[in-house]
Amino acid sequence: MTHPLRAPLQDGARALGLALADGQIDQLLAYLDLLAKWNKVYNLTAVRDPAEMLTHHLLDSLAVVALLRRQTQGRPVRLLDVGSGGGLPGVVIAICCREMAVTCVDAVAKKAAFVQQAAGALGLSNLRGLHARVESVAEHFDVVASRAFATLADFTAWSVSALAEGGVWMAMKGKHPADELAALPSSIDAFHVEQLAVPGLDAERCLIWLRPK
Repeated sequence: MTHPLRAPLQDGARALGLALADGQIDQLLAYLDLLAKWNKVYNLTAVRDPAEMLTHHLLDSLAVVALLRRQTQGRPVRLLDVGSGGGLPGVVIAICCREMAVTCVDAVAKKAAFVQQAAGALGLSNLRGLHARVESVAEHFDVVASRAFATLADFTAWSVSALAEGGVWMAMKGKHPADELAALPSSIDAFHVEQLAVPGLDAERCLIWLRPK
């Protein structure tokens, strides 16, 4: 039996310019089902309806994949998803970008455990969940990402020790955060801001790239 959200997911991915293999579509849908199942017990996300999860979570995360690939140019980079919650966008990136080693860090143990469970269930050897505060992460990553995690100033300050030399921050935001950009310290360069169009989602989204000066 075909998954009821398969066609909307394929249409959304196409609208975002992503050529996903059938296996990747299968993994994304299996992840969505896992998220919905675990959410009943662990409260991973406030969104309950699977169709709403598709637009608000999966497609919202898929919207950054092509832009991330453009930034990394297909290199096998290490990516840290900060305050990942149920693994957004980290799990979606791990499914779509097998060349990237993705670590999802969250201060809540059950959320990190869910990502670890998803990695095993989906056969994603390039994904792991880490239970920690980002300030204590001792490893270094080429891309440090977040989705609606904290202000830009806090996000960069808390995670700077996890950023590899030459690395960049990737912050997913809603409306263009002019106040947050203005509040950044002079040591941080917000070098690119781009608008995102998420299929089926009538809300403003943008992606902000930053790096140390």
